[in-house]
Amino acid sequence: MIQDARERLIFALDVDSLDEAGRWVRLLRDQVGIFKVGKQLFTRCGPDVVRMIREQGGEVFLDLKFHDIPNTVACAAVEAGRLGVRMFNVHALGGAAMMEQAAAAVKEQAAGGSAKALLLGVTILTSSSDMTLREVGIERPVSEMVPLLASLACRSGLDGVVASPLEVGLIRQLCGPDFAIVTPGVRPDFAARNDQCRTMTPAGAIAAGADYLVVGRPISQAPDPLEAAERIVAEMAAALEGR
Repeated sequence: MIQDARERLIFALDVDSLDEAGRWVRLLRDQVGIFKVGKQLFTRCGPDVVRMIREQGGEVFLDLKFHDIPNTVACAAVEAGRLGVRMFNVHALGGAAMMEQAAAAVKEQAAGGSAKALLLGVTILTSSSDMTLREVGIERPVSEMVPLLASLACRSGLDGVVASPLEVGLIRQLCGPDFAIVTPGVRPDFAARNDQCRTMTPAGAIAAGADYLVVGRPISQAPDPLEAAERIVAEMAAALEGR
């Protein structure tokens, strides 16, 4: 169960250099199944950081939240697949046509013999609140928008979504047991909440039905990052045994 938990833990590589990213990968690769490469690191280092992680034996979650016209996003999806990432995401607010075309592109690529990356839809960011949505003209609360977007992503052929732990249960009910749910906003009891508004402990998120947990600062800012990762994995494993 410990190994299963490790494979479900995603470490957010929120750093600004290839050397620092490499240091974290070497430190955590035996405790963390997947490394998340976001906008900061990818803008600085480009595809080289993905290749470095894979050369070190790690898997990659390419967290760039593609959101553009359908053809552009579909082409970006193909390039993500060529990099060999384990998973990547598009923004569900881009709509059904965008997600459907991206899903079709990924499926076609896999039919050609390439390993299929998980295609995820981002619902509502875990830093967002009902007030945040109202500021951009969305009157529905987060609690309604997240399942609405998750259902749309599911119908559009995506493999799963990125959503806060507070919405995991409802998404699981709507989208079924095989729909992947990647959950940021995870904060163990020993860590600060920082800028996350909708959080849950690792055990709580796994018990709610999350498949993968994204953790960054609770590990990177811990006095002993390796110990912090081990504690999170142990908590996840215990929750998986009880699920």
